[in-house]
Amino acid sequence: MNTKLPLTLVLLLSGCILSAQVVKDTVSKPIDSVALQQIELQKVAKEKILTPVEAAAIKKAAEQKQKEAEKMKAAAEKEAKKLEKEQRKLEKEQKRFEKEQKRIASAEKSLIKSKEKLVKERKRLEKMQTKLEKSKRKGKISEIDIEKENIKISKQQIKIKEIQEDIDKAEKKVNKLRN
Repeated sequence: MNTKLPLTLVLLLSGCILSAQVVKDTVSKPIDSVALQQIELQKVAKEKILTPVEAAAIKKAAEQKQKEAEKMKAAAEKEAKKLEKEQRKLEKEQKRFEKEQKRIASAEKSLIKSKEKLVKERKRLEKMQTKLEKSKRKGKISEIDIEKENIKISKQQIKIKEIQEDIDKAEKKVNKLRN
């Protein structure tokens, strides 16, 4: 029994040690393709000695690949600028649309206020006319007061016509903005 306990402990510990994983640093560094090609060329040059013609051909091929990479980079930059320009254009269009919607809403609000004012002024005119008629029937009002009331009624009618003209202008403005 005394030997079984240490033996099992040794077996368990050895199993734990064997199953432990080794953590490696897996951080990768970006490598430039041109630099990688140059490193490969140096390795090839060390492995075998090239003839000047082969070395020139390899160098020319590397330069050509570098030029192609630069062209691709320039094309990608051009495409990015084009996308950015389109994005700005869309944002500008969105702002213009929102501004136009605000103008339409403002014009509609103004139109509604004018219509409410027209209704209010018509009620006031009607009230003035009924008051005048009532006073005439009772005979409590003189001819001068009747004329004064008629002048007030005429002014009220003129005011109503002006409000109606404003409403017509506002409706035209709203229709113009909507179209």
